[in-house]
Amino acid sequence: MYNSLVCDDDKEIVEAIEIFLSNEGYNIFKAYDGVQALDILSNEDIHLLIIDVMMPRLDGIRATLKIRESNSIPIIILSAKSEDADKILGLNIGADDYVTKPFNPLELVARVKSQLRRYTQLGGSTKDFTDHIYETGGLRINDDLKEVTVDGEEVRLTPIEYNILLLLMKNQGRVFSINQIYESIWNEEAIAADNTVAVHIRHIREKIEINPKEPRYLKVVWGLGYKIEKDTRKGGL
Repeated sequence: MYNSLVCDDDKEIVEAIEIFLSNEGYNIFKAYDGVQALDILSNEDIHLLIIDVMMPRLDGIRATLKIRESNSIPIIILSAKSEDADKILGLNIGADDYVTKPFNPLELVARVKSQLRRYTQLGGSTKDFTDHIYETGGLRINDDLKEVTVDGEEVRLTPIEYNILLLLMKNQGRVFSINQIYESIWNEEAIAADNTVAVHIRHIREKIEINPKEPRYLKVVWGLGYKIEKDTRKGGL
């Protein structure tokens, strides 16, 4: 059973989400501000967080920033704000998804399932190690261990970031459009996906590149999309 933490200062919303997720078999923990959420996360094995933006004591933005210092669980942000700037802010500070109030509970449940599926696949172990290792230069992914390293140093990625990088690493040299990336990772039709994908690409670059403004690995092909540069030199760089 997966443990989901729902954090919102509106208790009716928390109770409503609890009903829908409980019906799907999830165990629900409840918090009503960011401080309570952090306390629960430090004491319980939580697999996913749904958190509101506007809350007393500690809001969802600052709470997410704090959580991302040491925790890579999927985070879905709830907010009454629907402007692109607010959505981008949520993704910028480490959220994996963003749902605007009022929302369809069934859509939220579907997003929870999708995020948990990615998270458990990312964190799960395999019995048969088949050397699913992809590398170029000093960038290396061991997909059996779900481990990313750059020049031997481990890099911590969120589930979304990992899956985007894995998609590109498995297809080195191939250019993926923004819509192709979005539909492959989110498993839904790409509608106005540019900002969402761009934010995650920027986060990946900040973690794997020495100079994100002059990327060595994750390249943009202007007007077409993104690719991982294929290292054709024997032995790497």
